[in-house]
Amino acid sequence: MTYSRIVTRDYFDGERHYRGGPFAIELRDGRIASVAPFTGSPAAGDIVAPFVMPGLVEAHAHIFLDGAELDGDKRGAYLKADLPTMMATAHANLDKHTLAGVTLVRDAGDRYGVNKAIRDELRGRDDAVISLRAPGLGIKRPKRYGAFMARDIVASSEIGPTVEDLARDGDDIKIILTGIIDFVAGTVKGEPQFNREELTDIVTTAHRLGRKTFAHCSGLAGLEVAVAAGVDSIEHGFFMTRDILARMADKNIAWVPTFSPVHFQWARPEVAGWDGATVDNLRRILDSHSEHTAIAHELGVMLVAGSDAGSHGVDHGSSLIDELFHFLHAGLPMESVLTSATSRPRKLWGLPPASIAAGQDAELIVLDRSPFEQPDALRAVRQVIVGNACAERRGEGMKPGRLDRQPETVHEAQ
Repeated sequence: MTYSRIVTRDYFDGERHYRGGPFAIELRDGRIASVAPFTGSPAAGDIVAPFVMPGLVEAHAHIFLDGAELDGDKRGAYLKADLPTMMATAHANLDKHTLAGVTLVRDAGDRYGVNKAIRDELRGRDDAVISLRAPGLGIKRPKRYGAFMARDIVASSEIGPTVEDLARDGDDIKIILTGIIDFVAGTVKGEPQFNREELTDIVTTAHRLGRKTFAHCSGLAGLEVAVAAGVDSIEHGFFMTRDILARMADKNIAWVPTFSPVHFQWARPEVAGWDGATVDNLRRILDSHSEHTAIAHELGVMLVAGSDAGSHGVDHGSSLIDELFHFLHAGLPMESVLTSATSRPRKLWGLPPASIAAGQDAELIVLDRSPFEQPDALRAVRQVIVGNACAERRGEGMKPGRLDRQPETVHEAQ
């Protein structure tokens, strides 16, 4: 039997903030045995911490891409790299996620096989403090956006067999419904890649096979089709409207707004060479996105945090925390912001909640301060605990370990 005890001043359980401790969280054999008020003094070997919460979830990332690489030529050349090079990049990205307190990543597709290879590797390790959901390839139309992450459906008759094939080893079904934003024009050009009937067929087939769907989609035309077909989640969703959000709330369609790629283009226009008019477009797009994120919260839409890590200028790990700050900037309360990156995505995907409650598997992170008092505390994760495995911050990295070993240091609550 392994045993550890965390003594914390306050904690967030995935939905609710508990303050006024101290509280004791007892862990036995990788599970939470009890959570209760604590009296007395911590024992030697206890983990004493100001704040504890479930591990974070990154709902939209491309684990094989290096978002910190800003050179466009190098990014293009990388797509011709060999599999070992891409796997090395993915492993480095996993380390960045762990440093940020992320214990679950949903990959959003690649055509190189990296996401499934990483997923399967992590499933076979008892020392892993992070896991990955992998769709494998997404689906798209020929000669349309998404070649690096999706396979083509040429004819509508191919929809059923293609979804069935992807569902055999994919955790979710990724749909490339629209193109990307034309920042110069300030709009999304082109018709949706699938019409309402085709997309409904995709969704219905995926659901019959027990798979959730998530759709890359921006622009009103695509949003209309996505909502009508009942996808489980809309990714990006730029140029959102109140009416679309109201229908999403009625149909329990989640939204992953992914502010970060567009925000990078606005914050660093010199990288892409944007002129002043384009920068103004970017600012208007971001302001509208923030406004509609607030409306989504007001209407009860399931907001889920995802950064599109791996995109240009969107580094893994830290960009998820940036995404949480975009939600805060939109006016969401901290409890809702943390829920969007802990219990809500897990519930959406039909996974255990990872809540801090007796009987749950241990999947939590330790912070040096409470984000309810200092939001920047989210950028200072001290320790990650998943089952009996853990990783503790050492300088700029994380040192792996196990909870059945005596801690090297005993911290004092602040």
